[in-house]
Amino acid sequence: MTKIPFVDLSFQHEPLLTQIEQALLTVLHQGDFIMGKAVADFETAFAKACGVEYGIGVACGTDAIALGLQACGIRPGDEVILPANTFVATLIGVLHAGATPILVDCDPETALIDLAAAEKAITAQTTAILPVHLYGQMVSPKQLLDLASAHNLLIFEDAAQAHEASREGYKAGSIGKAAAFSFYPSKNLGAVGDGGMVVTNDAEVAKKMRSLRNYGAPQKYLHVEYGTNSRLDTLQAAVLNVKLPHLQEWNTQRNIAAQEYDRLLEELRSHGIFPIQNHTGSGHIYHLYVIRITETCPVDRETIQTELAAVGIQSGIHYPLPCHLQPAYQYLGYKEGDFPNSETLSKQILSLPMYPGLSHTQIGQVVQELHSIAIAPPAAIPG
Repeated sequence: MTKIPFVDLSFQHEPLLTQIEQALLTVLHQGDFIMGKAVADFETAFAKACGVEYGIGVACGTDAIALGLQACGIRPGDEVILPANTFVATLIGVLHAGATPILVDCDPETALIDLAAAEKAITAQTTAILPVHLYGQMVSPKQLLDLASAHNLLIFEDAAQAHEASREGYKAGSIGKAAAFSFYPSKNLGAVGDGGMVVTNDAEVAKKMRSLRNYGAPQKYLHVEYGTNSRLDTLQAAVLNVKLPHLQEWNTQRNIAAQEYDRLLEELRSHGIFPIQNHTGSGHIYHLYVIRITETCPVDRETIQTELAAVGIQSGIHYPLPCHLQPAYQYLGYKEGDFPNSETLSKQILSLPMYPGLSHTQIGQVVQELHSIAIAPPAAIPG
């Protein structure tokens, strides 16, 4: 039995090991472990890849959201609209910025924020909208810009899953005032530890970010605002510099793999299994490949996931509980039933193996197992 992991980074790392080792050794010899040359080089290169002027490295993606919002002028009392269907870091970032999060539902077919619902949630206190480019697919830039223009909203993108994704002539990170990225190891562009970045075309936002990430100090020992310690590590930046030139090819491979999944899964639509829709074609960079196990499927998600695991195929759920139902955030006042699409999706979605180097043979094996489970359900266990 050939095991298929959910994520396999060896395809990316093994051909680059010599370069990665050399990059790390260079940092060790230079001794510039904090805010070193590799950080500045990566900030410049990644900003250029996003089609923007400035990149400011931070310790993680969550800090990129929190500090990025602050650098954009978001303050306590400001309402920020964001989707309930996202990883909780998006919500945490808004809260850490001191803003008031206003959650809205998602589109059930794409899992992206429902912009019609977002528009209905706007109040006199609404200052910003925080779209999440989920699973590697961007929210429509045109619709976002139209909405922001009509209601004088700041756009701050959560692009943690959308490195070099594109839609309607825009790259992720280039639509709004600023954007947050994560370099968690399993991301399309991943470090070998935590890391994040804010990208922007606004020189003042960039200046503010550099201060906020470094104790609120624009120069050493002069602290002009309430900042923190959140700096992208030089060793991590060195690794990311090696990997960045390969990102576009890796994204292409992910998209090709997704097309093969789509083709092979077509027959399972009649058995209640549907891929999350791609509305962006080759601009979708498939950080995750997600299917929906709907109520018309003769087998439930738990059984499918268990049966896949039994034959060595790993899968995931992104995410099993929407933000508004997380125990830590009940004080926000939301309840079950507030966002039905997000709640339904959380019970249906299943993420299949997806990474550069995933072969068509492996994809065929995954789909064949799904086919066997859904069309010939496992016999019920007596009891």
